[in-house]
Amino acid sequence: MNWLDQYKSKVVTVEEAVKVVKSNDRIFLSGNAATPLLLTEALAKRAQELSNVEVNHILLFGGDPLSKPDMNNHFRHNSFFVGPGDRQSIADGISDYVPIHLSQVPSLFCDEYIPLDVAFIHVSPPDAHGFMSFGVECAASKAAAENAKIVIAQVNECMPRTLGDVFIHVSRVHKIVECSIPIMELKPTTASDIEAKIADFITPIIEDGATLQLGIGGIPDAVLARIEGKQHLGIHTEMISDGVVEAIEKGIITSQKKTIHSGKVVATFVMGTKKLYDYVHNNPLFEIHPCDYTNNPFIIAQNDKMVAINSCIEVDITGQVCADSIGTKIYSGFGGQVDFVRGAAHSKGGKPIIALSSTTKKGTVSRIVPQLQSGAGVVTSRADVHYVVTEYGVASLHGKNLHQRAEALIAIAHPSFRQMLEEYLQNPKC
Repeated sequence: MNWLDQYKSKVVTVEEAVKVVKSNDRIFLSGNAATPLLLTEALAKRAQELSNVEVNHILLFGGDPLSKPDMNNHFRHNSFFVGPGDRQSIADGISDYVPIHLSQVPSLFCDEYIPLDVAFIHVSPPDAHGFMSFGVECAASKAAAENAKIVIAQVNECMPRTLGDVFIHVSRVHKIVECSIPIMELKPTTASDIEAKIADFITPIIEDGATLQLGIGGIPDAVLARIEGKQHLGIHTEMISDGVVEAIEKGIITSQKKTIHSGKVVATFVMGTKKLYDYVHNNPLFEIHPCDYTNNPFIIAQNDKMVAINSCIEVDITGQVCADSIGTKIYSGFGGQVDFVRGAAHSKGGKPIIALSSTTKKGTVSRIVPQLQSGAGVVTSRADVHYVVTEYGVASLHGKNLHQRAEALIAIAHPSFRQMLEEYLQNPKC
């Protein structure tokens, strides 16, 4: 049977597709802008027929019908990166969070730490050879699809066909649900005055020919908006945003000076507007890879002048970074922060940067603190941190002792909190 006949034989309604899920199954959902909402909504309608279904995923985007209060006992999330959809259910104890580096998530499925019964993926239509692209999100989806007993594909006419290590053949899936639904968009943000000041301190650190890793949020967007004048920058990152495209169109990002994947923009997912999705479609400039490749510190370190820019929730005066929780309350996840911090640290001329505003809650709470909140987890250890940047400057911590680190961090804290931090430094038992 040729691939086209195979494809046609596997096309079913969404209601029929989700019938493969049984009580006590472990399932996987593609994430980010490729979250398969059509499948999750249909599965939620079967809730009363199911119990104890474990839902594994990275960051979900859009509505999450499987984590609503009435889904308790039917579905239980097992999240590798927490987002708005499952944050409250984790706080309520009806969902679970797995602290893990993003680079290690695919191995959970490949090495059967988490054996999967069903993988729900969201892909492009097949090409002339029967290969479907994971489109705007590869991350752990490819590993899940290659290791699950059953693979259900939401095949979307609107999904861009990205290139790289991002394909699955029709023969590898069991059921197909066709649709034509616009890919969810993330609109670019306008940087606040504080984010703009932080970006103004970061951009001088970026040398011509550097390779950048940038995440989600106002600070990365502000950096991308301020790198005009730089030459031959490259991208090796988790996420491609609209700001990357704008820098490419201005000739700032060429990737020609990259040590590996010269001339290519490398990432594991794409998130932005329709303009971005149209731009990456069938565009050989971009290579999308699974996150055990893009986030492998040994791969990252092969990029000379690797600059990794990540944010966090708070930093203590020794340089310990909390990025996944507010006290004991889980807020997000490890993601790729440590992957890229360590990769950049081992890169020739590399610079790992932690960037954050100096305060939160309208200036009433310092984010540079004497000690992390009770119950807060350390995501990036003080031995890994090199640069910390706020709107008040840059603290270079690498090679400095604890007292020197504290002085450097106090100098970039908000002025309203510097005396308190100084007093703690002089009398840490107070």
